Amino acid sequence: MPADVISPEPASVFPLLEPRLSLVSKPIQYVGGELNSTVKEWSSADVRWALMYPDAYEVGLPNQGVQILYEILNERDGILAERTYSVWPDLEAIMRKDGIPQFTVDSHRPVRAFDLFGLSFSTELGYTNMLNALDLAGIPLHAVDRTEEDPIVIAGGHAAFNPEPIADFIDAAVLGDGEEAVLAITEVVREWKAEGRPGGRDELLRRLAISGNIYVPKFYDVTYAADGHIEAVVPNHPDAPWRVRKHTLMDLDAWPYPAKPLVPLAETVHERFSVEIFRGCTRGCRFCQAGMITRPVRERSINTIGDMIENGIRKSGFEEVGLLSLSSADHTEIGDLAKGLADRYEGSNVSLSLPSTRVDAFNITLANEFSRNGRRSGLTFAPEGGSERMRKVINKMVTEDDLIQTVSAAYSHGWRQVKLYFMCGLPEETDDDVLQIAELAKKVIAKGREVTGHNDIRCTVSIGGFVPKPHTPFQWAAQLDHETTDERLKKLRDTVRDDRRYGRAIGFRYHDGKPGIIEGLLSRGDRRVGGIIEQVWREGGRFDGWSEHFSYARWAEAAGVALDGTGVDLDWYTTRSRAYDEILPWDHLDSGLDKDWLWADWEDALAVANGEDIEVEDCRWTPCYDCGVCPEMGTEIQVGPTGQKLLPLQVV
Repeated sequence: MPADVISPEPASVFPLLEPRLSLVSKPIQYVGGELNSTVKEWSSADVRWALMYPDAYEVGLPNQGVQILYEILNERDGILAERTYSVWPDLEAIMRKDGIPQFTVDSHRPVRAFDLFGLSFSTELGYTNMLNALDLAGIPLHAVDRTEEDPIVIAGGHAAFNPEPIADFIDAAVLGDGEEAVLAITEVVREWKAEGRPGGRDELLRRLAISGNIYVPKFYDVTYAADGHIEAVVPNHPDAPWRVRKHTLMDLDAWPYPAKPLVPLAETVHERFSVEIFRGCTRGCRFCQAGMITRPVRERSINTIGDMIENGIRKSGFEEVGLLSLSSADHTEIGDLAKGLADRYEGSNVSLSLPSTRVDAFNITLANEFSRNGRRSGLTFAPEGGSERMRKVINKMVTEDDLIQTVSAAYSHGWRQVKLYFMCGLPEETDDDVLQIAELAKKVIAKGREVTGHNDIRCTVSIGGFVPKPHTPFQWAAQLDHETTDERLKKLRDTVRDDRRYGRAIGFRYHDGKPGIIEGLLSRGDRRVGGIIEQVWREGGRFDGWSEHFSYARWAEAAGVALDGTGVDLDWYTTRSRAYDEILPWDHLDSGLDKDWLWADWEDALAVANGEDIEVEDCRWTPCYDCGVCPEMGTEIQVGPTGQKLLPLQVV
């Protein structure tokens, strides 16, 4: 492939960087060269991607989404992809002082030299890190100020389903699965460059927009009513679609990635090889954005999973394998898969895990298979709601008896520790609903002591604050204010600690309510929120997902300044409920879910809170309940059983 005459090969910044690495913490995270990383000649490619997970290396490197896209792009001739992560403040200060730009870890090339800068957001609290990376790279913060010398900035991940708060800073957003989308984008860029870049950036963005799956914010105008509500979101370009549809990858077996997992040089949050065994969820938990926006369910076959694990272990050396999905025990062949994997790796150093399991999908046979090599870490379950009433409100159909029977079986078969995950601040929640968490934990401990005859039984209660998310039935809900959240958590903590019989056996982990309020602002915000993000970044906001770096006061102050005169404020975005006829910032972005169905489900939640008995079944096993995804997206649920068996290999 001939060299791109418009984009000559940029010089590596490593000669500038390397002498300064001794001055920063964890310098190893900036040097690259991980096992299975890829460095390609600049001249071998005519389209070049810089991929970023906007957090520190230790969080970003294990991210599967970035790893998969990195591998898919680099497998193709004529395409080059490299990775970049957020730099810690100590290195940032040196980079600003000495003129070192944001760089990739693979070959330390400046990010600004690439054609495309793709960022994957799993949480909105990474937005300030994005602004910092843009600024360090020398890329103008605002898309309107960029020239052909700057890459196209594209957001993806779950947060891209409402990219309006960062609309001023990105050129485009990808809705849905990225595997096929990044290759389609690459072809559009390649063709445009080969033609001599006709029409500049606007023509390239137009070509991306007409696909129907790429959202280009500059091609849409937002108007506001006098009371601050959105009046309309209207395309301002004749080729921009009125609604942008998500992209769905239907055949996961055809995309068995990652095939060459990256092995980190520095310690990371997950030291394991992970395989996604299916994508999507139809359990219908009303709070769960991931479950709603990833529909329909698409399973990987048992043989593809086995091949991916065998290949991944061989190429990485990892000894722990995580079987990932939103509810891994719901795979239709999980029993055969567990036995086949346990047979295959019995007597080896390989351990298998289901990172989180639904109470009603767990069974001891499954757990025993996954712990056959003798590694029995704690079991994690997520009842989510403390009371049975709240679990019905959120459509998490797990009874107290289900949970007690499950932990009883676990404790009686040798487990000594269980972790339970709950949320605080759910719609229609009361103080008593939260205090029921303590009662449930005590019953878990009591049952464990009863069935084992031992007192060394532990239960860890972990609590997160509920944040309403777009494209869920709870997108209309009022968020609980942080003062009430903190009061409820204090009452719960005191209730646990004051019980002499059980208090010491129950671990208690929680975060205060303030970060959740800011996440709520960013998750349901509109374009006016962009001014808040920029102000926070200019005031030093970085790594807002880390408690030691987060400042609620900084965000609240910035909101007051940026929203002055708009008629709205921080509470308007967070602690108020929405009406059916309100235009939501993401209404022009189509996740496939029918808005009337979401509203009906929200009304069902309110009815349940008032005593009605309504349950939405999992549509994998019941008739379709018309959420809209399958007919709207031209898809259908794909589940087994395939009847295949995973044949064990001879362990050496």
